[in-house]
Amino acid sequence: MTKVITYGTYDMLHYGHVRLLERAKALGDYLIVGVTSDDFDKARGKINIKESLAERVAGVRATGLADQIIIEEYEGQKIDDIRRYGVDIFTVGSDWIGRFDYLKEFCNVVYLERTEGVSSTALRSSDRQIKLGLFGAREGRILSKYCSECRYVNGLEVAGICTPDQEVRELHAEATVFETYDELLDASDAAYIISRPELHYQHVKKALERGKHALVEMPITLDSEECGELYRMARERNLILMPAIKTAYSTAYNRLLLLLKSGKIGRVVSVDATCTSLREVDPTKEEFQDVWNSLCAWGPTAMLPIFHILGCAYKRADITSLLLEKSRRYDAFTKIDFLYDDAIASIKVGRGVKSEGELIVSGTQGYLYVPAPWWKTDYFEIRYENAENNRRYFYQLDGEGIRYELVAFVKAIASGTEEQYYISEEVATSISQTISLFYSGKFTEIQYSGDEPKGK
Repeated sequence: MTKVITYGTYDMLHYGHVRLLERAKALGDYLIVGVTSDDFDKARGKINIKESLAERVAGVRATGLADQIIIEEYEGQKIDDIRRYGVDIFTVGSDWIGRFDYLKEFCNVVYLERTEGVSSTALRSSDRQIKLGLFGAREGRILSKYCSECRYVNGLEVAGICTPDQEVRELHAEATVFETYDELLDASDAAYIISRPELHYQHVKKALERGKHALVEMPITLDSEECGELYRMARERNLILMPAIKTAYSTAYNRLLLLLKSGKIGRVVSVDATCTSLREVDPTKEEFQDVWNSLCAWGPTAMLPIFHILGCAYKRADITSLLLEKSRRYDAFTKIDFLYDDAIASIKVGRGVKSEGELIVSGTQGYLYVPAPWWKTDYFEIRYENAENNRRYFYQLDGEGIRYELVAFVKAIASGTEEQYYISEEVATSISQTISLFYSGKFTEIQYSGDEPKGK
């Protein structure tokens, strides 16, 4: 019996896939089809797959051509599979000619001509393009990253940008520049918003009133009631309101949450997250009013693992802040201690004070450690009393997680549901509620003793 093996993603299974499987089947007596896993696709840069692994496997099975279906999960698996299943022929489309010649040491390699004019990429690209307008104040560096990452997402195009940041305008000269937010919304189906946190509520509300979906950099608002109002408005209008924290969409972050929930380190009793950066700030300059303070810039990211791991029902939050001289709104450094019924947590955030940006989750059997910068990690460790039991985990991360976030946004719009959300309304609202404590003056101020901190 001649065994044949082939591999593919098989997203949105089409006639070209079927013809290729038919010709692969004709090469032998028994056809094994490897379907790539979601994680392996991400590792290969294929982030905009429309269908789940289960749907793709079902599509291949429905053709009736595969005698056996396996899942491809890691680089180098093809050699393992060829040996394990006693494969005689490996086959793949002709667009890969030469790429798999190294397998000739283990079996025959056959490249098959693909069906002209049909591809999953073309089918995905033929879907209606969502026009995304990018709106921001002077946090232009972040807006610029989103503008760049849009090019990697099928079904999404940049409608234009609206920002006073001249450097961003020049860097993305190919994008249409709109002078007003209203003009940007007129040209867009959805908006990415990173204006001043104090203005988020009115900018998000205007987008929703105009029938536009909204992807909003956290915090969505500085008031939990206003946050709830915007979510209700989005639901009533069948629109997507999605919080933007790129960390939430990284594979490593989601895998560590799953491991913690499975009891890998026992019961979690403490979560400590630190996020800091140095920033030169001059409160005497006019543009100072547009600068995000430490709590708004880093607080949502730092609070994310706490609320994901311990939940949002903390009993008390004690805030201590080091305020920039001559400003009651700009904290150069803030520490928040959260008290739960059976656990504690803390965050340290700064835009004028630098510290080690790590995440540590302590449990009754071990602890999870994510090195700096933990919010962009592709790697973490689980450590135990006996170091021989320690484990390290590595995952692919592209575009700092922004492109994964954009893919989720596009999928949420296409499906009309919140199933693609990685940050729930409860978590988003709790983040707004916690930050509102600072703005209502419910914090302890650290007094300067000597020179004030200097950012750069």
